Amino acid sequence: MDGGRGLHALGTHLLVELRDCNPEILKDLKKVKNAMVSAAKEAKATIVDISFHEFNPFGISGMVVIAESHLSIHTWPEYAYAAVDIFTCGDVIKPEVAASFLIKEFECKNPSVVEMKRGILSPLNEKLPHKVAEAFLEPVM
Repeated sequence: MDGGRGLHALGTHLLVELRDCNPEILKDLKKVKNAMVSAAKEAKATIVDISFHEFNPFGISGMVVIAESHLSIHTWPEYAYAAVDIFTCGDVIKPEVAASFLIKEFECKNPSVVEMKRGILSPLNEKLPHKVAEAFLEPVM
């Protein structure tokens, strides 16, 4: 197995571990939300919806829904840690740009990024369309 390299997939999913971040940033709802929205824009994503929640006494969870999939975050300021998922479909969006942007914004000193290919459905020589052609849709009865 080649770990998905060379295969055509529906999307790329980055699992971003942000350790040793600035806890003051991670507990600030406005800063976290702005960083996530800006990361989506930096990656040239099309933002569809934004939802964030601040927990008491601290911690933030949020989602930036993009036409190409999503960016999500969960912060633990007390551990200077954030978990970020960046899932993108298609060839236009560059999820690694969003990840790099967030590493800088959260002043992360110890990041790690794991890339997974999602929806590996075709062999090497067949590129997948990201929108289903009408000819392939089953009639609804």
